[in-house]
Amino acid sequence: MKNILPVLILKNLLILPNQEVKIELNNELSKNIINIAKDKYKSEIIILSPKDQIEEIPDVEDLPQSFVVAKIKSFISLPNENLRVTLRGLFRAKQDGFTTDSFNHNILKCKYKKLEIPEYKKEEALAIKRKLNTLVKRYVNNASNVSNSILGLIKDISDLNKLTDIIASFMPLEFERKFIYIEEINPVNRGIALLDDLHFELEVLKLDKKLEDKLRIRLENNQKEFILTEKLHEIEEELGTENLKTKEVKNYLNKLNNLNITDEIIIDKIKNEIKKFELMSESSPEVTNITNYLDWMLNLPWNKHAKEEKDLKIIRKNLDKTHYGMDNIKDKIIEYIAAKNRSENLSAPIICLVGPPGTGKTSIAKSISKSLNREYFKISVGGLNDSSVLNGHRRTYLGANPGKIIEALKRTNTNNPVILIDEVDKMVNDHRGNPSSVLLDILDKKQNKNFVDNYIEEKVDLSHILFILTANNKNNIPYELLDRLEIIEISSYTTLEKEKIATKYILPKIYKEHNIAPKSIKFSEKALNDIIIHYTYDSGLRELKRILTEIIRKLIIMDNINNVNITSKIVQKILGPFKYENILINNNKPGTINSLAVTNSGGIVTQIESVFYEGKGNFKITGMLEKVMSESVYVCVSYIRSNLKYFGINNFNLNEMDIHIHFLDASTKKDGPSAGISITTSLLSLALQKEINNKICMTGEVTLNGNIKKIGGIKEKLIGAYNNGMDTVFIPKENHLDLQYVPKEVLKKLKIIEVTNYKEIYNKLFN
Repeated sequence: MKNILPVLILKNLLILPNQEVKIELNNELSKNIINIAKDKYKSEIIILSPKDQIEEIPDVEDLPQSFVVAKIKSFISLPNENLRVTLRGLFRAKQDGFTTDSFNHNILKCKYKKLEIPEYKKEEALAIKRKLNTLVKRYVNNASNVSNSILGLIKDISDLNKLTDIIASFMPLEFERKFIYIEEINPVNRGIALLDDLHFELEVLKLDKKLEDKLRIRLENNQKEFILTEKLHEIEEELGTENLKTKEVKNYLNKLNNLNITDEIIIDKIKNEIKKFELMSESSPEVTNITNYLDWMLNLPWNKHAKEEKDLKIIRKNLDKTHYGMDNIKDKIIEYIAAKNRSENLSAPIICLVGPPGTGKTSIAKSISKSLNREYFKISVGGLNDSSVLNGHRRTYLGANPGKIIEALKRTNTNNPVILIDEVDKMVNDHRGNPSSVLLDILDKKQNKNFVDNYIEEKVDLSHILFILTANNKNNIPYELLDRLEIIEISSYTTLEKEKIATKYILPKIYKEHNIAPKSIKFSEKALNDIIIHYTYDSGLRELKRILTEIIRKLIIMDNINNVNITSKIVQKILGPFKYENILINNNKPGTINSLAVTNSGGIVTQIESVFYEGKGNFKITGMLEKVMSESVYVCVSYIRSNLKYFGINNFNLNEMDIHIHFLDASTKKDGPSAGISITTSLLSLALQKEINNKICMTGEVTLNGNIKKIGGIKEKLIGAYNNGMDTVFIPKENHLDLQYVPKEVLKKLKIIEVTNYKEIYNKLFN
């Protein structure tokens, strides 16, 4: 067919008329296209290079409108099965639509129109031609990488069209610039563009030569300085005098010899840096950078271990000495040490302690390091969005330093410390950085043997480190990180547990800090109970410790610290009226229900209130609710509307009433479906005008059919119910297995009713 040729798409290849190029093809499709062009199209072919070089599979729209039709001069099959093809550009053309081969749809063909050369002034062309010959000669004489043969090639060419194509073909032009020479069909315009490019290249060559001369002079001076420095060292040794720099070099070399390291690559790198420092002028700005780098490299504990405690009984005793309970984390550490005693190559588990603030996550990590006789280092990543804090900055930056992990090794001076990474759930991933991805490299057992800090630039083994992470909410930990962690839940404390911890741990520590005899001040059980219930509200121990410390300091001021019995009356006298009253007061009204929830501070009891008023069947929801919680309200209302007859409120016209549901404690954001049964009970209590006992609370998700589904945080919620004086709790039956993790005193005090459908709750509360 006339004016249609097969297309070969090759990236970064542009061919001009009269230009010869050699290419190697290794895929079968390209080889087929060459064979088709040879057999059916008189060895003519169109070579196209997409405008977007990054695009893996370019569309037809990405292909250029203008191109050069090429001739296959020869091709040969190579021993490696590649096909070497020699192409020569023939003429410029413009595409007139694409089609595919009728036998092979993967082969693209292009209809084209040959572009004719427009007329131009001969005298203008002659002037351009002479100027081009002059500039090309000057360019070839100055460019060492360009062959003189080009001068012989263009010497006898009188046609400006052919001359511009040949010159453009050997010029080191960018892809976009060279494409302009394909699109431009006017030889005069091409010649003017070539004159600009030749002038530019000559200026670049001039600047390049200037830089080379400067570099050569500098190298000569450095060589001269090196020879003089060596002679000076010889003279100093003969005279018995040494300058400060020489002493520093010797000091570095001594440190290197004493360094317990076997990696020859690292040793060679340190030696090169010392040599560079020795030869460098003291006034050079690079001196500080090199000395800083050497200080880091020579003070890292490459193979320095702390001798660990291996006796399991001693480790357990030390852990019990500092922390009450927490058997799950203590058992995990004992298991690891027991296994490590049998196999030294065992990797440490990556433990993540999850629980409310003040529950002892940070302090237990410090206690673990002491019990194992390892050094301790804490890294806080809350609010962190710069990954360089963890893996360092490049040495090219001003004031660059290694990251926190390398800093931990240097400060602890061992390669097996306990490193606490605090608040991993509060890391920030945004356009400025993604520290969680760096943390993966640091924690992953398969990767951290070859951890490379951006500043150190050499492999550092982190596999001996025991990493302990902390978080308040595991749902906020990035999934790819969460997948590698061993999650250990640290729950809230019950009132009874707080009393025991205050008596056995907190008060003795406060007495010791304030130099008070242990038995000179005694707190009654009632006084401690009042402090915990009426003056503290957190699920942890921080506020309790602050209150107890405040009482002791007030007693010191009053000079009353000998044989004092602290009663509830004395507590109120020192601390004032109760700060927190029990949630059970004044909540016995229709539509008011106690619901259980989990916050970052632990389990809480929150109230739900509902009211009806004349309207059009609308309802309003308030109290800092998120999307899932709002949708849960819709499900509850639909469930009630579909079962009005069963609930005995079929005469109650909801279409003529508006509903307002309010969640108290508006300072806390609420999300999740677990308030479903509480919302349903609140609405039914209001519709039936029946009060619900204020010692009853509930948690569970309700479906449109009234089924009650499993929810999370049962342990924290039941502890919250226990601490707030509840006596009856409705929970989903699907959560039965979670009860094994709930403290025994909580299960003993609470009446827990497990349900599978809401009608079971309705029959117990309303029938």
